[in-house]
Amino acid sequence: MFFEKYRKKKDGTIRFYDLHSKKIKILCILILLLCFLMFIISIFPAIWVFLGSFKDIKEFRKSETILPNHFDLSVFAKTWKDLGFLKYYMNSFISVAGSVVCAVIFNGLLAYGLAILRPKGHKFLLGLVMWSLLIPATTSVVALFVNINRVGLNQSFIPLWLAFGANAFFVIMFKQFFEGLPSELLEAARLDGCGVLRVFQQIVLPLSKPIIAVIMIFAITASWSDFLLPYLVLDGSGKETVMVRLFAFRTSNATDVEVLRAVAFSMIPPTVLFIIFQKKITEGATMGAIKG
Repeated sequence: MFFEKYRKKKDGTIRFYDLHSKKIKILCILILLLCFLMFIISIFPAIWVFLGSFKDIKEFRKSETILPNHFDLSVFAKTWKDLGFLKYYMNSFISVAGSVVCAVIFNGLLAYGLAILRPKGHKFLLGLVMWSLLIPATTSVVALFVNINRVGLNQSFIPLWLAFGANAFFVIMFKQFFEGLPSELLEAARLDGCGVLRVFQQIVLPLSKPIIAVIMIFAITASWSDFLLPYLVLDGSGKETVMVRLFAFRTSNATDVEVLRAVAFSMIPPTVLFIIFQKKITEGATMGAIKG
């Protein structure tokens, strides 16, 4: 029976004994139907892009159905080769790899200082970090771009990496997790002669694999889908990422269907990442919450 799985359920709003009421059963079914409807609505654009990519330009412009007449994967291989997408995939992977490293190391170090070391003035610094969450990222783009040009880092991946190394949301998530680490282990490491950085490297980081995994997933998805800063920094350098390349199609000779296939290519990595790590992504949504 569908509701039998609730027999062993120990948490949540609806328990097994609640299902003796017909009203609760009907409410449960309505909630499931609503969730299924929301799932269909959210996934439909991706399905439309994928199915539309199989059509040729004539069928794409005249056909009224979502299903193509033929399913031929060779058209994807041809578009991949014609548009030289491997180069932009590699550029995106370089950008993502550096962003993940900076997101873990730099944000982790700052959170380590705020949560464990707690030097004089750490509360004021924490207040600045929290206050920065209220500032929209786009308001600082002009000043950031001017300073990037001033120090000669334009047309380089370095500004993209460092941008993810200064993320207030990641700092708060790290801080909340670090505060739950056993203080006995940290104190024992200090008594054994470990310095500040050595404690962070050999004690804190190995114990923080769950939050590091969450930060890595968030950094990968954010870096892969980032457009504005890579466009400002990398445009015309030959190091354009996938998202910048998609924007450049507006002035290219690529057909509508080829652009649609390119969009499908850009959707593959984050989709695969979500399918594999969806449990950790949902756990990470509440990782930075204030502890009760």
